[in-house]
Formats: sequence, structure tokens, C-alpha cells
Amino acid sequence: MFGLFKKKKVSPDFDFSTIGTDMHSHIIPGIDDGAQSLKDSLLLAQKFKSLGFNKLIATPHVMADYFRNTPDTIKRGLEILRNGLAEAQIDLEVDAAAEYYLDETLEKKIKQKQVLTFGAQYVLFELSFINAPQNLFEVIKLIQDSGYTPVLAHPERYPYYYASIENLHKIKASGCLLQLNSIALTGYYGSGAKKVADEMVEHHLVDFIGSDMHHLKHASALENSLLTSGMNTLLTQHQLLNKTL
Repeated sequence: MFGLFKKKKVSPDFDFSTIGTDMHSHIIPGIDDGAQSLKDSLLLAQKFKSLGFNKLIATPHVMADYFRNTPDTIKRGLEILRNGLAEAQIDLEVDAAAEYYLDETLEKKIKQKQVLTFGAQYVLFELSFINAPQNLFEVIKLIQDSGYTPVLAHPERYPYYYASIENLHKIKASGCLLQLNSIALTGYYGSGAKKVADEMVEHHLVDFIGSDMHHLKHASALENSLLTSGMNTLLTQHQLLNKTL
């Protein structure tokens, strides 16, 4: 089943083992647009292992109008995944948080402490890919005032931030941490996202890297990211917070 992943690594001396933990993936089966079955999940898990990871934090989507996951549905899915890993004898630690969409329900979830966090009370959230949010800094402050640390998922993918890296400097200065999708460095999301990703590395704006793994195409791109100069810089010169998880 896992034979296709027994090929030689990109480099025997360069993988993700220096950070150990991937903190953004959609590997829990059947609850969002990521892995659709336990078999899918286990294939992705084996790929993570082959690239040097020893721990994953699964982050299923939570969206009011589409993926209505709750802490309970996520925890049930996590248990299914953990049992599957044990049966398949894949030695990979897996925890779960969530990727919260900034919609009309997020503020309520924050105020009522109905969010799943990872690490040092980090809350991962994402924005619309079409329209810039008008209340971004208000939500960042609310997350902070509620005792959490906000982490913005894949800012390089939001087209309205392509024009100036200063937008991301302002977000970072507000106390919001930034998570880069590793595969953006390969051009997977297009030239605009790659440009911003490279600038984030150059400007030391990256706090976390995440695979945002949904399927095997992402897995191949993640492996290819190890060939980029940006990833080399992140893994050898930057103090990524992945190491603390």
C-alpha cells in the first residue's frame, strides 16, 4: 500500500526533521475538503513520515456556511485517525486544532471559548480569497484579549496583499503571527503567491510553515519545496515556531 513512498528523499541531509511538526493539514478523514477516507489519511501520513515529520497538528476547516465542524466532530475524527495510524503501525503523533474562517460566527466562538488551539494557545484562522476583511485588526485584538495568540494562515495566498509586503508587516506588528504554506515557494499557487512567499522569507515574516496538506498533489509539492532556496533559508536560518510544538 505504501510502496510508492519508498523512493529516495530529495536529499538525505535535508528534510523537515529539523522542525519536526507540521501545524496545518487536512488529514482527518471525511470532515472537510482534505482526506476523504482513512486510506487517504494514511497515505498522507506515510508521506509526512518520509519527509522527516514526527508530529502533525490537523486543522480541519470551520466555516459557517460550508464546513460546520465543531470541537466534538474534530475530536471524533482525530480518534479515528489515531486508531488507523496505530493499526497501520505508522509512528506519527497527531493532535488537532482547526482552521477558522473569518466569518460572522468566529467572534462568537472566540468570546465563548469554543475554539480548538494548538501549542501556546495559538488560534489558526484564514480569510476570504476574494475580499479583504474590513474587521481584521478588530478580530486580531479580540483573539488576543480572549487569551489566545492569532495565527494567520497562508497570507501569501490572498491576492489583495500582493501589492505591498507592508500589509503583512502591519499585521505582524499587531501581534498576529504568520503561517506560510510551504508549497507556495514552488509556485504551486501561481507567481503572485510565490512572489509574496519569497518576500515573506526575505523580510523574516514567517513564524510557522505548514503543508496545508489536502491530497497527494500537495504531498509532491511539499517534497519539491525542499529544492527551493526559500525553504533552505527557513529551515537553516530562521527560528520557526514549529520547533516549539
